[in-house]
Amino acid sequence: MPTRICFVRHGETDWNAEKRIQGHIDVPLNETGRAQAMATAFGVAHHSFAALYASDLGRAWQTAQAAAERLGLDVRPAPGLRERNYGIFQGLTAEEGAQLHPSAHARYAARDTGYDFETGESLHSFADRVVAGVEWLVRHHAGQTILAVSHGGVLDIIYRKATGRTLEAPRDFKIPNCALNWFVIDAHGWHLQSWADRHHLERVLEQVVE
Repeated sequence: MPTRICFVRHGETDWNAEKRIQGHIDVPLNETGRAQAMATAFGVAHHSFAALYASDLGRAWQTAQAAAERLGLDVRPAPGLRERNYGIFQGLTAEEGAQLHPSAHARYAARDTGYDFETGESLHSFADRVVAGVEWLVRHHAGQTILAVSHGGVLDIIYRKATGRTLEAPRDFKIPNCALNWFVIDAHGWHLQSWADRHHLERVLEQVVE
């Protein structure tokens, strides 16, 4: 039986706005992120979900809590959907990483799947973790529709898995905060149904200073 999952990237944080790598560092939602989370709660209220899951990092959990109150569901932890551990790059912008760790940045920019940022996760091991986390959800919710709040890196892996893109290929798609991304997973594989739906965020986005 096919399982339908709506994946949502958490709301914006100050580090998102600064393009600073968060990884496993717990950074709370900023004012825009909280407004996005509330708008998302109203957006998903038009759907019926059997369960609501979230990464155990605060920015995802905070986003999920807004939806939980609207849907009347409890948030269940999904540690497999936690963001990638970026090791020595956590807390840095890409520019700072290039200055402080030029050789590491070169491997990062080249999407070296075996590089783990010295104290973090390689892209290959991260992808394995994400796929295993999604497969766990499918096993426990076969034939159901569920909601899962996660992170940009996690959504990147799921998108690639469903569309046949390799881990090494440059990212040629956007992953907006709090957009709705729908996937169907069945015996034939992972299928992308709808990507980056932001209709529920239009009024919020109008208030964001570009």
